[in-house]
Amino acid sequence: MEEKKQFLCGVVEGFYGRPWTMDQRKVLFQWMQSWGLNTYLYGPKDDLKHRLLWREVYSLEEEGQLRILIKEAQSRGVTFVYALSPGQDIVFSSSCDLTLLKRKLRQVSDLGCQAFAVLFDDIDHSLCQADSEAFSSFAHAQVTITNEIYRFLGEPPVFLFCPTEYCGSLCSPSVSKSPYLQTVGEDLLPDITVIWTGTKVISRKLSVDCLSEVESVLQRPPLIWDNLHANDYDSRRLFLGPFKGREPQLRSNLRGLLLNPNCEFEANYIPLHSLGSWYRSGKEERKDEECEYCPDRALSAALHDWMEELNQPLQAGRQSSRADQRSSAQTPRCQTPDRSDCPPTLVDRLPVFPLNSSSPPSSPTKVKVETEGEKKTSNQPQGPRPGAPSGGGRGQKAQGWGGLGGGKGLLSESQVRLLVGLYYLPHEYGLSGQKLLQDLSWLKANCHLVSANSKKTAPQKIDEWPWWGGANRAVLYDLYPYVWDLRNTALVAKAFICWLDGRVLSDSSALGTWKNCFHLCGKTPGADLLGVESEPWAFKGGVSGEVQMLLPIGSSNELFTHPPPLFPTSRLYNIRPYHSKDKLELYRMVRQLHLRTQGVQESSALHPDVIGDRCLGPCLVLSPEYCFILEDELGVCGCVLGILDVRMFAKRCQASWMPAMRDKYPTKGGNTHPNPQDLIQLMEEDQGEYPESLLFHFPSQLRLDALPELVDVSVSRTLLTAMLTALKANGSQGVFCEVQPTDRQRLEFLTKLGFLEILRGEARSREGVVLGRLL
Repeated sequence: MEEKKQFLCGVVEGFYGRPWTMDQRKVLFQWMQSWGLNTYLYGPKDDLKHRLLWREVYSLEEEGQLRILIKEAQSRGVTFVYALSPGQDIVFSSSCDLTLLKRKLRQVSDLGCQAFAVLFDDIDHSLCQADSEAFSSFAHAQVTITNEIYRFLGEPPVFLFCPTEYCGSLCSPSVSKSPYLQTVGEDLLPDITVIWTGTKVISRKLSVDCLSEVESVLQRPPLIWDNLHANDYDSRRLFLGPFKGREPQLRSNLRGLLLNPNCEFEANYIPLHSLGSWYRSGKEERKDEECEYCPDRALSAALHDWMEELNQPLQAGRQSSRADQRSSAQTPRCQTPDRSDCPPTLVDRLPVFPLNSSSPPSSPTKVKVETEGEKKTSNQPQGPRPGAPSGGGRGQKAQGWGGLGGGKGLLSESQVRLLVGLYYLPHEYGLSGQKLLQDLSWLKANCHLVSANSKKTAPQKIDEWPWWGGANRAVLYDLYPYVWDLRNTALVAKAFICWLDGRVLSDSSALGTWKNCFHLCGKTPGADLLGVESEPWAFKGGVSGEVQMLLPIGSSNELFTHPPPLFPTSRLYNIRPYHSKDKLELYRMVRQLHLRTQGVQESSALHPDVIGDRCLGPCLVLSPEYCFILEDELGVCGCVLGILDVRMFAKRCQASWMPAMRDKYPTKGGNTHPNPQDLIQLMEEDQGEYPESLLFHFPSQLRLDALPELVDVSVSRTLLTAMLTALKANGSQGVFCEVQPTDRQRLEFLTKLGFLEILRGEARSREGVVLGRLL
């Protein structure tokens, strides 16, 4: 009996993420063996839901893989548990269904499996007509089937049962008075272990009192199915923090503990390592302080061991590079241009998101992201390339950016600790995540101290943190989507902070202050929910979601949630407000883009400002406060132009811009444009009238321009979001954009951002599709 009650401690494979490969599972067994963890629960939860359970035979490939997996676990002293979820489709009173279920489990047993689990979680409590006549209750039906299967398999030493009421919040009316749990406790065979998650589905803490109550009702100690590190409910969150909130003293009230990890295999090193530390600390007989479990010490120990793993040259799927199979101490250099075969060196770093740029307007120097522990100084800006145009052209590297060259190419522990702090645990953030949110909250509460009228201080240099400099490409591909999402959100927040200085309209002051627009910002409900016992999915997004909610347009999730690029990019970007010195570079950029699109050579008879004056000039002169610049390492590579009030803008164009253009391109004498009258007519058409019905709901307008080599569509989305945030901060309720019907790419891009077709060919003399969205 005591052997059957042996304490289990292991891991539950993530059900809803991409499947773990055979190589990853073997590595998992190796980790568990080295950390003293002795049980692994396996089973695709949705098999039965998709009618896969009732297949009477595996394919040869599936059968062979499962047999290898079971033998691999046994060779490392790990108990492999096969789990099934029959609750969605089974008719409990059907002898045919029961026979098929037994046949399925017998087949797995013949492959060498000696431990099983039957899961009835997350299903409807109702019974069909036949089951209602055969069983007295829903719990009675489940218990009857489970007992029958348990006896059929010869009463295996490990047999788990997950009830439908598997946590305190799901029990009706309470844990101690639940008829469902009382039936389970009374009728389920005593050697069958019952799974429990705690007071919640994702419990912040597990107390002895709560477990004692469950043990009394179930008439046996429960086995905790711990969802502390499960991230399948939030596509923007990852949990790299240590095992926490479960004291080792709980062991006496448990039959075991299973950890449901992150869907991404490589993200589970710290959770599993710290779980092993927790398990071993409970077995120590000594009571000195060093033997007691401490999450911070467990995190430091896990980070220390993970560093060697992070700098292993592994490809995605846990496959070592051929050049490094003999020695893991050196990172091989790539000799071929095929990036898929190369371990990530410094060229493959994840993008950084500096909170200050090369030449932003004065902004609060307190708002920045700092690394925890070791700091790294940023690379000095390089001079222009030979032959590059002066005045901030594409050949000049943007200042204040983390360069892609230099360095050792290996991650430091302080850099990894920063990442862990941003993606910590469901109910709390790490030090770096807390620091980021505290700085933004301070800015919101003290904006009057750093407004346009306050004393300016010299901008501080940014501390460079390379998001990825290690050799482990497998870890890179698992963590990149989350870092990429936070980078995009931080770019919008940083651009908004830089834009705020003196650009917010006020009824009482022409200068305006930052404070006037913060009533439009979110109240970060995530911060409030973190302090109460609520499920973490009540507020999604983690640190990225908190930063998003601080923005005026933070409730528009479609602007912030989008898939990452297929392959990680090392290209660095910055978004900032427009400055007058950017005009020359923007004019050059749009001229080259126009000539390339038209497939013509630049003519000496064509005035160099013609294209720029027509496409960008009115907005840059009359509405510069709603123009944002996109930079990469080489300089300006895109821009977005906004107009707050189209009616007022059109009047100003007629009053000042068009007369200036007639003077610049006269019809006689000194003319450098072959058809000045045609040019003026085109400019007037560009500022054509829009229906009042359109402007009533969509008073603002936008234009988006970028170079063709901008392959990261997410950056264009982020650039546009920054501009929409500025429009919303100054009271705009809607924005529209006119696109040519043949521009399918731009139409699709705007549609995915929530823009809907409003007018087609009615707004101007030329055909054009007008798309609009409310803010």
